[in-house]
Amino acid sequence: MLHIKSLDEGLNIFKALGSDVRVNIVKILLEKKEMNMNELASNLKITNGALTNHVKKLEDAGIVQVVSEYTGHGNQKVCRVNLDKILIDVISEEQDDMHNIYDTEVKVGHFSDYMIYPTCGLATSENLVGEVDDPRYFSHPDRINASILWFTKGYIEYIIPNLLPVSQKINQITLSAELSSEAPGINNDWPSDISFYLNDVCIGNWTSPGDFGDVKGIFTPDWWFPNWNQYGLLKLIVINEKGTFIDGLKISDVSIAQFNLDYRSTIRFKFAVNNDARYIGGLTIFGNSFGNYGQDIKVRINYSPMQPEM
Repeated sequence: MLHIKSLDEGLNIFKALGSDVRVNIVKILLEKKEMNMNELASNLKITNGALTNHVKKLEDAGIVQVVSEYTGHGNQKVCRVNLDKILIDVISEEQDDMHNIYDTEVKVGHFSDYMIYPTCGLATSENLVGEVDDPRYFSHPDRINASILWFTKGYIEYIIPNLLPVSQKINQITLSAELSSEAPGINNDWPSDISFYLNDVCIGNWTSPGDFGDVKGIFTPDWWFPNWNQYGLLKLIVINEKGTFIDGLKISDVSIAQFNLDYRSTIRFKFAVNNDARYIGGLTIFGNSFGNYGQDIKVRINYSPMQPEM
């Protein structure tokens, strides 16, 4: 998912999609999953030169990915859609009523608590941390450098740094992370019910559709095993006074007001695959050296002055 935080920030996207030909390219690629340039030009009934210009604009905007593949008769360029969803904030942060914003990022390996079951493991950008399928390595000192972790069921919990100015209350928490299921090996059709908790309260659930390995993740290092998790989906979780949302869709009525959070509060966020879930398909969290988005767990907190006590 691509999150555009203002109309100005989305200009390249809007321009890239401002053409019937380019919209048709995206539609065809969504239907066919991928096509080489010759097939695509033939399907659209345009020249390869014209197609190259259109694809370049889509690629520059991050909508389409172009990769070279060796076929035995030389290299050919293959096109794929690079995004599953685009979320646009029509009201920019500057126009938002909540002007005070605190941003932070939590490393995937900087978890504060866990209880997980195999298959499981962690890795830094350079190597595995210990041995796979041994939960003990989740307490290894090198785990703080982990940029990917995975487990079949259980939970992983993070303390979100709360460095708000004094006498401020929290109005909204936005969290984004690249997530997928955890299958033995890889399986794009491997659903998993993932639950999200704020200070031990379940704020909602999302079903991951699979454990993706059909293509290499953009940031996944070269040493990574080709039959292991390659990338996930970027999910945007928001909890505010109206409830809890994921990618703009409401998933529960749990609101930020129920937690009474302010500058003194400890904020704990948990990702879990519960024993009673319908689909116990595991969880993978991708950090900035793996997957398609090059980020760890990003957090944004909107805050405002507390009302003086009477």
